[in-house]
Amino acid sequence: MSPTREIYWNIEGHLIMYFFAVIMLVIFAYGIIRRYRLWKMGQPENRWKDGWQGIKNVFVYGFGHKRILKDIAPGVMHLAVLVGFIFLFFATAIITLQADFGINIFQGALYVFIKITTNLFGLLAIIGVVYLYYRRYIKRPDKLDNTQDDLIALSLIFIILVTGFFVQGFRMASEHDPWAIYGFAGYWMIEPLQVMFSQDQLLAMHKYTWWFHMLIAFSFIAYLPYSKLFHIVLGPVNQFLRKGGPVGVPELIDFEDESQETFGLSEFKQLSWKAIFNSDVCIRCGRCQENCPAYVSGKHLNPKQIIQDIKVRAEEEYEVAMASGEAATTVDGTAALEIAPGRALIGEVIQEQDLWDCTTCRSCEQQCPVFVEHVDKTVEMRRNLVLMESRFPSEAQLAFRNMENNGNPWGIGWNKREEFLKGLEVPTLTENPDAEILYWPGCSGAFDARNQKISAALVKLLRAANVNFAILGNEEKCCGDSARKLGNEFLYQTLAAENIEVMNGYGVKRIITQCPHCFQTLSKDYPQLGGKFEVVHHTTYLKELMDSGRLRLSDGENLNDGESRGEELQLRMTYHDSCYLGRYNKIYSEPREILKRAGMKVIEMKRTKEKSFCCGAGGGRMWLEEHGGERINELRTEEALATGAEIVGTACPFCLTMINDGLNAKEEAAAKTKAFDIAEILAQRI
Repeated sequence: MSPTREIYWNIEGHLIMYFFAVIMLVIFAYGIIRRYRLWKMGQPENRWKDGWQGIKNVFVYGFGHKRILKDIAPGVMHLAVLVGFIFLFFATAIITLQADFGINIFQGALYVFIKITTNLFGLLAIIGVVYLYYRRYIKRPDKLDNTQDDLIALSLIFIILVTGFFVQGFRMASEHDPWAIYGFAGYWMIEPLQVMFSQDQLLAMHKYTWWFHMLIAFSFIAYLPYSKLFHIVLGPVNQFLRKGGPVGVPELIDFEDESQETFGLSEFKQLSWKAIFNSDVCIRCGRCQENCPAYVSGKHLNPKQIIQDIKVRAEEEYEVAMASGEAATTVDGTAALEIAPGRALIGEVIQEQDLWDCTTCRSCEQQCPVFVEHVDKTVEMRRNLVLMESRFPSEAQLAFRNMENNGNPWGIGWNKREEFLKGLEVPTLTENPDAEILYWPGCSGAFDARNQKISAALVKLLRAANVNFAILGNEEKCCGDSARKLGNEFLYQTLAAENIEVMNGYGVKRIITQCPHCFQTLSKDYPQLGGKFEVVHHTTYLKELMDSGRLRLSDGENLNDGESRGEELQLRMTYHDSCYLGRYNKIYSEPREILKRAGMKVIEMKRTKEKSFCCGAGGGRMWLEEHGGERINELRTEEALATGAEIVGTACPFCLTMINDGLNAKEEAAAKTKAFDIAEILAQRI
């Protein structure tokens, strides 16, 4: 046994070390229990459905940092800290097995491997921490709110890493380690230390540095449940519990259930345990904030702050519960906690206008590295305001009334829905019951003058491909997307039930839509009410026709060849990803492939695909006035114009309307740049 081991790997040393370890575990366990009891105050929600997918999420998004690395510099530095800690933990475990349990494995190739990896990744971790210090306290981006907790967390990590290397240096200097060269991070210390200090002094310095290092490490572990560092544990758990199934489908309300006393969400006690858990998982990285169109455009809404405000509200509720001597509610709903209501969730915790400013674009959720869920709670609170309080923007009231009376938000007579398409000689299902596909133009495609041009272009393309299609005509009603996202679930279910009954009556199997909102609602929401259809967006269907050779250029050139039509014929254009087509349904490549085959040169905007910036019309905001700050659609239009494109391509009628309005607000730009739907662009090539 080496002299160093004799100093503090004796019985007394073991007892002292394990005494501190026990204290650490008690403090750590108490913190876990406290948080667990707080989470249990929420309503039951089953998230234990797909264990295998959850495990994959942990490896891909947790250890793999898939989302964190999208912000390259801080992502790489964060990964360096994580990997450094993983290797250092592994090395510590190996050393403990040998020192405490006599398992002699810390030798040979494993010894060399551990020394090299711990030194390499430990150094990278220190660099990562230094960068994070710089970013938070010198660069100070707006999305980061620095707190005392952040400073303590970074400082603990830094001290643990640095003292670990000093422990290594003192040990190698005192023991004349023949393998010291492999501990290169501390190797440079050996000669100066041996010159300056005697061996006894080096042994003592090694001893006290080692104990300081261990005490800081114990403190770090004990501090975890009380700090932001808890995301080290909770992040992977939340990634494992990521909500499965289709994105953006609210829970169905059973209006015939007489036991329901309220609809939607208005009080803290109505939050699920997972919603409260989310507020603890949030690491305040600000990615949701910097990608929220409402926040970026100067509105008060801040998705990060909402989650943090819910966390503060949860703490308030927990403190009241503990002070009253009551036990928190259990996850299965038993032993319900009866305490005086605290601050109202709507109005006092979350401002009412914030709920209406949300476009439900889900950019906040798409960018969140730990899968905090924001939008569903917003829709639930809107439901409460609409269904229980009858409190919503006056513009929404007009849209609701129009959908109730005429089956469309514009309020145009329901019996005029088929007028435009019948003018194009498109048959109804009554006239063509053998149609292979139902064409669903939606309210925009049927009533809006600008979007009727998309309908005409799509009809032209379908006929060019010899597709046997038909429409519902006047039997079609609004799909109900805007009603549902604005919180009017009853109106949505009324519209949806009527549409489903009509389509089931005709035996509809396959539907093509030109609106991503219709596509999302028909394909993802309608199955809740028994409407199970195969629904395709027109970009996907047009590509399908190209791939099969059914859709060709007028000169006989097959669009399936995928070749450019020549630089001299190419128009510079940019493509705007619709939130409901992209983030909701992952349709990114099909529109771009169509444009490429149509001879376009696509120039991407600054924010594109998963990071695309919303047009501002989603979540029913198409029908609401925009209050405060800049207009969201104008910000997006500016991004499109910055590419120098002659054409802005869209695949959504709402997006087309908003981009057109943005161009018209900039008269000079409107003269040079035009916005078209992909169907219109392609129709010009046949």
